[in-house]
Amino acid sequence: MKLGVLTVPLYSMSLEEALAYLHGLGVQAVEIGCGGSPGKGHLDPADYLDKPEKIQELKDLLAKYDMELMALSCHGNGVHPNPEVAAADTADFENAVLLAEQLGVKTIVTFSGCPGDSPTSQYPNWVTCPWPDDFLKILDYQWNEVLIPWWKKEVAFARAHGVYQIALEMHPGFCVYNPETLLKLRDAVGPEIGANFDPSHLIWQGMDPVAAIKMLKGAIYHFHAKDTRIDPQNTAKIGVLDTKHYGDIENRAWVFRTIGYGHDEMYWKEMITTLKTVGYDGIISIEHEDSMMSVKEGLEKAITLLKRVIVFEQAGAMWWA
Repeated sequence: MKLGVLTVPLYSMSLEEALAYLHGLGVQAVEIGCGGSPGKGHLDPADYLDKPEKIQELKDLLAKYDMELMALSCHGNGVHPNPEVAAADTADFENAVLLAEQLGVKTIVTFSGCPGDSPTSQYPNWVTCPWPDDFLKILDYQWNEVLIPWWKKEVAFARAHGVYQIALEMHPGFCVYNPETLLKLRDAVGPEIGANFDPSHLIWQGMDPVAAIKMLKGAIYHFHAKDTRIDPQNTAKIGVLDTKHYGDIENRAWVFRTIGYGHDEMYWKEMITTLKTVGYDGIISIEHEDSMMSVKEGLEKAITLLKRVIVFEQAGAMWWA
């Protein structure tokens, strides 16, 4: 495994400054945004596509700081009911694929997307229950008429350009939000669809990340290291479906936290051990979204804990067995 960071929180620095900073902290790999909600602050495909000299400059910069580029992120909604939004997010995804091909990166991180409830919708419609029966009709339309056909087309595009790992972040608000829906889309589209396993989104939904990792054996292509703290008193009063702003920490049912501030070190050791058990040996990419800590403090605390938790080396022979 490699210790990595999603560089989006470091957009106040140039890419070289960010790489130098992370290298000094012992980080081994990076995930860089190139479109969608992560933005293009460190990597705009327009500056690199079909420009071999620029591609080489980026590779040299990464090598200078002994940093591996493990994934490109372009979280978006290519099936958005607004055609302009859908077209822009689809273009970002396809440019990420083209850039990954030219950089030799094997993994694209994104969302599944969520359509509206009909061809005339203006906004996405995330269905969370089976009744009234209208909701099941919406799901049938979303999955069979929009989501699966779109992903079949985009997976074929990725495959044609040598990208075989599309890591979908299981995020509420999108059609793929848990292991069950991830595997549903994977079964319908192909093995190029896998998970960006971000436990923070599963924790607040009430899932056990260890059980979820086991369920997704062979289908985990990326890992976001982000924690969530559940406020038991607020959750007892309002449940976990909470639309209050993330900054309303005192009143929310849950908030994203730096690694170790939602759950203890043993909790994370169990996750890492289970990842190793199911065969995942990729990047553990810190995603800092803690409203109670500065970027540097949050990243540095997460890095310190993960250095103790990550299993960096292969086990080797069982000399005692």
